[in-house]
Amino acid sequence: MPQDLKKLYPQARSTKHGPFTVEVPGAEKVDGETIPRRNAKAKDALKLKPQDDINTLHDILRFSSAKFGNAKAVGMRRVLNTHEETKKIKKMVDGKEQEVDKKWTYFELSPYKYQSFVEFEKQALAIGFALKKLGLAPQDRLHNFAATSSQWLAMAHGAISQSLAIVTAYDTLGEEGLKHSMLQTHAKVMFTDPHLLPKLVNPFKEAKDVQVVVYSTKDDPQRKDIDQLTSAHPHLKVMSFDELVKLGNENPAETVPPKADDLACIMYTSGSTGTPKGVLLNHSNVVAAIAGVDVIVGQYLGPGDSLLTYLPLAHILEFVFENAVLYWGGTMGYGTIRTLSDTSVRNCKGDIRELKPTVLVGVPQVWETVKKGIVGKVEAGGALTKNLFWAAMSAKSFLLGSGLPGSGILDAVVFNKVKDATGGRLRICMNGGGPVAKETQRFLSLAITPMISGYGLTETTAMGALMDPLAWTDTALGEMPASIEIKLVDFADAGYYSTNKPPQGEIWIRGGGVSQGYLELEKETKESFTEDGWFKTGDIGEFDAKGQLKIIDRKKNLVKTLTGEYIALEKLESVYRSVPVVANICVYAAEDQLKPIAIIVPAEPALKKLATERGVQGDHLEELCHSEKLNQAVSKQLQTAGQKAGLAPFEIVQGVVLADEEWTPQNGLTTAAQKINRKGILEKYQKGVDHAYGKS
Repeated sequence: MPQDLKKLYPQARSTKHGPFTVEVPGAEKVDGETIPRRNAKAKDALKLKPQDDINTLHDILRFSSAKFGNAKAVGMRRVLNTHEETKKIKKMVDGKEQEVDKKWTYFELSPYKYQSFVEFEKQALAIGFALKKLGLAPQDRLHNFAATSSQWLAMAHGAISQSLAIVTAYDTLGEEGLKHSMLQTHAKVMFTDPHLLPKLVNPFKEAKDVQVVVYSTKDDPQRKDIDQLTSAHPHLKVMSFDELVKLGNENPAETVPPKADDLACIMYTSGSTGTPKGVLLNHSNVVAAIAGVDVIVGQYLGPGDSLLTYLPLAHILEFVFENAVLYWGGTMGYGTIRTLSDTSVRNCKGDIRELKPTVLVGVPQVWETVKKGIVGKVEAGGALTKNLFWAAMSAKSFLLGSGLPGSGILDAVVFNKVKDATGGRLRICMNGGGPVAKETQRFLSLAITPMISGYGLTETTAMGALMDPLAWTDTALGEMPASIEIKLVDFADAGYYSTNKPPQGEIWIRGGGVSQGYLELEKETKESFTEDGWFKTGDIGEFDAKGQLKIIDRKKNLVKTLTGEYIALEKLESVYRSVPVVANICVYAAEDQLKPIAIIVPAEPALKKLATERGVQGDHLEELCHSEKLNQAVSKQLQTAGQKAGLAPFEIVQGVVLADEEWTPQNGLTTAAQKINRKGILEKYQKGVDHAYGKS
């Protein structure tokens, strides 16, 4: 491929014609299944390594240092100060309106400070030496219970350099979940953040394998938190990340490189359905994942690219992505979901405008927030600005769709101001972790840069589908990575058959990314993994005419309503999430009702605007959410959006429940990977659901 692809600014159209996947040559057709398909570039053999001499994650570290040397590898910002602002808000307490204080916290951050690839490797190896000095041996385990940072990644590579495996847990995991992962994995050392030290006191009463606790130094610890932990557990050695690195530098040793079939990581699923399961991932799985995506997007990425890394490293998408960026030689700047935009910081720029990334990966909720922020500014800019923007959107869509020139002029005149909100240099953005609304994908792809899609699971090391930026589409997820193959298997309950036109069925995945199974869960492993290597995803898919994968349903999110029709909850959420007043959404369908209802967290600016238009009094979300008049107006907006999107009558929501607080991992209403906790949301808003269904 020509080198200039790495500097390419793609547009929201496809210049490649496929087919992108093909049936496996010589494979026999089995009743109730499609013939397995592979990436067209790997039709004769799956690609399991990015290059012949890379077999493990340790090889990735050594390769990146040798190839990219003194280029910038990773960068972090330190918290310089926190600012608290208190405002009076009206809130309904026991049915009565009361005025209460509410505090908002804002962060003041330093500029990015970078390490080169050589410095990052040296730091990781020093961590390995220190772990060896502390008595850790090959096959021991390091538990990473911390937010995403370069120190998290360095700890992982340091452990791997001595053939230790890592265990990952979301930093928002509760004490019970954390204790479960510690007891099950017998990890001997834990890496965490200073503010999480108090969370360790209780789990350590039962989980006694941990001997050493290392805390990150991106924030300053509270002495009392360290004292509380050590007084409760005197046997523990508690030290800072910097002290660990110093110990390693003072005690150099030999590395103990792992082998391809050694365990690299025990990664816990996010636990949206029951107790988190520990997925066993070998080095060969992660290396195959990097090889698989490299075939699709590696040609576009390399030195000079900067990538904002803020999603949880305990999530497989981010874990594979960051290690792939090391292989490609890009620069990773670490941020947090709370400091991405300028509105959430004080006396500095938010992470996006400070870093000016060229590549950004996000989940649906992040993209909806970005879109609504842009639309809000456009709508507030007066009639001329508003009309010019929407006319330019329409014109650009037409020009790209018909292959005509001229979209570059529209970018220069209209859209470059919009692009400044994301730093002005974004070339590619990618959605993962769930379906994004088609309207939102198209909007951001035209206004900023093409949004490509990705699909995968922890059990497949994030392998499933990935879009080539030059094969952009808003009707499919993309082609499958070159390290796996996929077949569709009949799901008769909902009428999805391999004999349908086009063929449909449950997506089964086999290949280099597929895990060996779950830790100490033999029954669940046998249920989900077949003896000949297939993983049953539970997702329902089909292939389009170009061989790109589409997800059309999910088995566990299919609900049969009173009429016998199946409703796909995630599909409806992706449609209704695009409505400006929706910040987050959970669609619920009762089996004894005709239609679904939507529980939503409203976007406050849009709800206030609607309140003004309807003559409803109220200054804050907490009071506006209890207005019946607003509830009806929001219901009408969602119903209109559903009809416009072509939903069937039984898919149009009957009513809505307006939630008066944000859903976060802290209050248990989303998982750490930002997926909604359906059961928890339903329990919390059961009264509102009953009211929407006319039961109260």
